[in-house]
Amino acid sequence: MPQAKDTHPSHILVVDDDPDMLRLLSIRLQGAGYRISTATSAEAALALLDAERPQLVLSDVRLPGKDGLALFDELRQRHPSLPVILLTAHGTIPDAVEATARGVFGYLTKPFDARELLDKIGQALALSAPPLPAAQADESWRSEIVSRSARMAEVLAEARMVAQSDASVLLRGDSGAGKELLARAIHKASPRAKKPFVAVNCGAIPENLLESELFGHVKGAFTDAVSNHKGLFQAADGGTLLLDEIGDMPPALQVKLLRVLQERAVRPLGSSQSIPVDVRIISATHRDLDAAMAAGQFREDLYYRLNVVTLTLPTLGERREDIGLLANHFLQKLASKYGKRLSGFAPEALKALNASPWPGNVRQLYNVVEQVSALSTTPLVPLTLVQRALRAPQVEVLTYAEAKQRFERDYLVGLLKITDGNVADAARLADRNRTEFYRLLQKHELTPGNFKAEALK
Repeated sequence: MPQAKDTHPSHILVVDDDPDMLRLLSIRLQGAGYRISTATSAEAALALLDAERPQLVLSDVRLPGKDGLALFDELRQRHPSLPVILLTAHGTIPDAVEATARGVFGYLTKPFDARELLDKIGQALALSAPPLPAAQADESWRSEIVSRSARMAEVLAEARMVAQSDASVLLRGDSGAGKELLARAIHKASPRAKKPFVAVNCGAIPENLLESELFGHVKGAFTDAVSNHKGLFQAADGGTLLLDEIGDMPPALQVKLLRVLQERAVRPLGSSQSIPVDVRIISATHRDLDAAMAAGQFREDLYYRLNVVTLTLPTLGERREDIGLLANHFLQKLASKYGKRLSGFAPEALKALNASPWPGNVRQLYNVVEQVSALSTTPLVPLTLVQRALRAPQVEVLTYAEAKQRFERDYLVGLLKITDGNVADAARLADRNRTEFYRLLQKHELTPGNFKAEALK
């Protein structure tokens, strides 16, 4: 059916090498309220998709160079959630039917009825991007995520789709890429938006406290338990719980988390009663969980419970078109924070930002912009300040969990060096039993024998 005209019309890419057909389709679809881009070849269509992601592709099967079927195959690899409708002459119907079996949303034979075309497009758009509640239709659900990258547009389109369900989501991506922001966006786009969003970093809380933090405890459960404490699962009841850095969760707690997910109930420490909870789980990690499973550090059954849908965030280096956009966005926010009149970056300064590798991703970019905002004495941020910020050690880019991990490893290495690789002596200095100390060494892949005097010669 025709789309109701609004301020955010769905974007359709039409691909056909016949100028008359391209013009006719454009007129009909624009008249129905859609925003249209056109391409006369598969190659031109793919180039357009590098710049902007439409909500649907409508393509003729017969095209010069790559045909419509080859275009579909490439789109399925690059943008698996992007629906494709094929237009076909009678001679290519068998190909179109085969393509439908492979994942094409549908096909129409020429000459086609205009009403049938609009109905098919409406069905495809309804399935690929379920409508949000009216209050969220203005895209406010993703307002914290600033981007014009086609890669991010793909991730956001999939995030919006999965938000409508209760499926568990695993967010993958390097540190600083914006996993928590994406988790918040999914929550805002979901039917749970008015309920709590609670985030916990599983690597930042000591193992002996994490269980109580997640599941709660009753008074007297342990020495410092002077009153009942609701855990984060109960705090997030009806809403969404983000388990950040899930790959750092200790094995013993992985078992208990799996039981909670299976039974949809938590049992606080020291209690004999289970409490039902209704929580949507989003997990996030920068670790390779497949490698962690192979090493016996992460439970396979828990992995498949958490990894119903996977979304992978690109690094900042993979979305370079966003660097200038984000830098200016952060600059305006920070100008208000520091009470300064900052209008932007000098061209050379912006060029330096765009050329930087950004190993710390968006978090590092924010830190660099904050430094230049604090130090700038002119409305236009100069190159010299940007160069200074980029050369400065980026210690602040580390999260608390990452800094803790680094300190722990350096501490263990120091003990092994002091004790000539003697685990019993090192464990005694650390005030830990040997079993626990060996577990720490295994966690950091440290071999005591490598620290013996003869091994260091």
